[in-house]
Amino acid sequence: MTSRTTSMTVKTLAAMLGIAAMMQWTPVHADSVHKAVEGDTFYLLSKKYSTSVDKLMKANPKVSATNIYQGLSIRIPDGKTNNTVSASANEEVKMIPTLNVFAGDKMVEAWGKTFNYQKTIDVKASAYSADPSENGWGAVDYYGNKLALGTIAVDPKVIPMGTKVLVTGHTHAGLPKKAFVATATDQGSAIKGHRIDIFIPGSKQSVSSFGFQDVKLYVLN
Repeated sequence: MTSRTTSMTVKTLAAMLGIAAMMQWTPVHADSVHKAVEGDTFYLLSKKYSTSVDKLMKANPKVSATNIYQGLSIRIPDGKTNNTVSASANEEVKMIPTLNVFAGDKMVEAWGKTFNYQKTIDVKASAYSADPSENGWGAVDYYGNKLALGTIAVDPKVIPMGTKVLVTGHTHAGLPKKAFVATATDQGSAIKGHRIDIFIPGSKQSVSSFGFQDVKLYVLN
């Protein structure tokens, strides 16, 4: 074999090996991975990566839609990527109170969590504490559970007992800003019609500053 033939053979072999290597390392429709930051939700990620919420949830069967936390690895189906660079998992990201409503999808986002809701109810809200003077059966709810943040008293004819709601539109230092999830587990003789009473931890005096406020409830699925 001549030196020229040998040279051509080596070059051809090298080219073939190069092509094989490229074929081996080039992913075909491989899923990409997104490192979550605070505030990420399946809905926002579906918009960011131009995919559907359903596909995202199917690609991440072990990820709870209400528990997407900073640093969590989320698979993005079909290898879709976005030019936006996510914050580093080591970067400190403070929880910022947020509230975004997507009425067309019957979906609401609060504090980076996504909730589906059935309907909204506008109510007049008051607040109460665990002070004995405000509780006929002690510092417990209608079922005997200890009063805690997230307890609300309702008129069962309007809001059935056990209903979970997202409370929005309120203002008080003892409550999370923008929104919080509450459960109808209490009743009161003065709570009739479109009225709710919100339990707030603290002294009777500090809670009384809540007064009466117009709030919107999102009845959660």
